[in-house]
Amino acid sequence: MSRVNGWSLPLNTLQAVAWITFLVMTFTSFGIFIPLLPGVWRHVAYGVSFTLWVTGVLFLFHMVVHLMAVSTDPAEPNVRIKNYKRPMPTFDRTKHEHVIQNQYCHLCEVTVSLKAKHCSACNKCITNFDHHCNWLNNCVGSRNYWCFFCCVASAVVGLFCLAVVIMYIFIQYIMGQDELRTDPHFKTITDENTWLFFLPLFPVRIKAPVLLITGAAVLVLDIVGLLMLGQLLLFHLYLCAYCCAPP
Repeated sequence: MSRVNGWSLPLNTLQAVAWITFLVMTFTSFGIFIPLLPGVWRHVAYGVSFTLWVTGVLFLFHMVVHLMAVSTDPAEPNVRIKNYKRPMPTFDRTKHEHVIQNQYCHLCEVTVSLKAKHCSACNKCITNFDHHCNWLNNCVGSRNYWCFFCCVASAVVGLFCLAVVIMYIFIQYIMGQDELRTDPHFKTITDENTWLFFLPLFPVRIKAPVLLITGAAVLVLDIVGLLMLGQLLLFHLYLCAYCCAPP
C-alpha cells in the first residue's frame, strides 16, 4: 500500500524521538531555564518584546513548518489523484529493468516528471525527490522541501538559543546567583540552595543539584541535536547555493 504522508502507518520510531525531543526542549526552556533569566532578557526570550522576540515565535514557527512537512503529500500530481487504498502491483524485473522508464512508473502506472523517483518506503513516485526522512516519516520533495528546510533551520537556531540560555545560567550561577533570582517568587525563599521550577504560574521548589543536573542533561541533548542538524543544514545550504549558482 502507498503511504499518503508522515502520519500514515506505520509510524517511525525516529518520528516519535523527534517529537519527544521537541517537547522536552520546549518544556524545559519555558518551564525551567527562561524564567531564571533577568527581567529584560526573560521578556525578550518569551517573545513579548516587539523588536527582539526570539525564542517563543521560533519554537512556534518550528512546530508549524514541522507539521506542514509531515502532513504534505509530496507525490506526483498523477499519483495524488489516484486511490491510495488500492494495493500497488508487484514489480516484475523480468519485464522491466527499472521501475521508471521513459518517465512512466510501472508501479504507480502513471506518467511522471523528469526528476521523479519512486520511493520504496512510501511506495509512490515523489516530485523532485530529495530523500526519505525517517524523522518526518515522510518523503521530501518539491512540495514540502522548503517546509523541511525551514524546519531544520529553525531547529538549529532554536537549539543554539537554548544552549546560550543554559550556558548563561551556568556562568551566572558561579559568578552571582542574584541575577537568576529576580522573579518575585524568590523573595519568600531564604535558602540559596533552593530554586524554583515552572515560574511564574506553578512554582515548584527544588534543590540546586536538580537544577544543575537538568541543565547539564538538556545541554548535552542540545549539543547533540546541533551537531546532527547543523551539518544537515550546511549540506542543504550548499545544495541551494549550488543549484542557484549561474552555469
